[in-house]
Amino acid sequence: MMTPFVKMHGLGNDFVVIDARTRAFRPDEALAAAIADRKRGIGFDQMLVIRPPEDPRADAFISIYNADGGEVEACGNGTRCIAKRVMAETGNDRAIIETVVGLLDAHAAPDGLVAVDMGKVKTEWQEIPVAEACDTLHMPLELGPLSDPVGGNVGNPHATFFVDDLDAVDLATLGPALETHAFFPERANIGVAQVMSSSHARLRVWERGVGETRACGTGACAAAVACIRRELTDRDVTIELLGGPLEMTWRSGGHIIMTGPATSAYVGAFDAAELMRR
Repeated sequence: MMTPFVKMHGLGNDFVVIDARTRAFRPDEALAAAIADRKRGIGFDQMLVIRPPEDPRADAFISIYNADGGEVEACGNGTRCIAKRVMAETGNDRAIIETVVGLLDAHAAPDGLVAVDMGKVKTEWQEIPVAEACDTLHMPLELGPLSDPVGGNVGNPHATFFVDDLDAVDLATLGPALETHAFFPERANIGVAQVMSSSHARLRVWERGVGETRACGTGACAAAVACIRRELTDRDVTIELLGGPLEMTWRSGGHIIMTGPATSAYVGAFDAAELMRR
């Protein structure tokens, strides 16, 4: 049986989107990882499975799978992509997307962009979580040239390190070691940021269960809040990732608003049984 999908991306952070609202699709970890395989499957940073909402206020529920096959809590770029699809279906300029960590309110923005209220960024050590009580504005963690990160949870755990030369960081080596460090009992997404001005910072992200990606929406949210908490930037800040910029606003009430593109690339279909035989 063939399963249809849409390939989408947000600044190169790429997704396989499967609509399971009328036809059930619940992959186990092995199948999700097989679909993610860029040589033998389709390839993705995350797979987004659209399901009927459980909350009557929501338009759709999304389940999110990383490239290693594990299910995760949040995906900022993916939420924009699903919101754009839902708004196209309904003809509305607003969509409410349900995830395991709550409801995310999205709306159409100028120039075809999508803005999402990613909710309040959690900053207490227990909320991230980390293994010991600490000041999350200056967490006691270092590896090689990286030290003194800022912690935050944007539906998933993040640590943001600040450096003077972003391009000089060997994230392929440091990222896996920090992601799985004992300091992070649920592993963590690792961001490395370079502040360019009071309204602009550059960011690279090693995503938990994926590796370095072209863009990470929740990582950009965490980095923006880290910049603002450290008083390095204004509350409106452009976070420039490898794939392009995201516009971030950290409101006084604690909610973080992320605005950026959501792009459809192509449609296709796959045979799950055939994928698992490869």
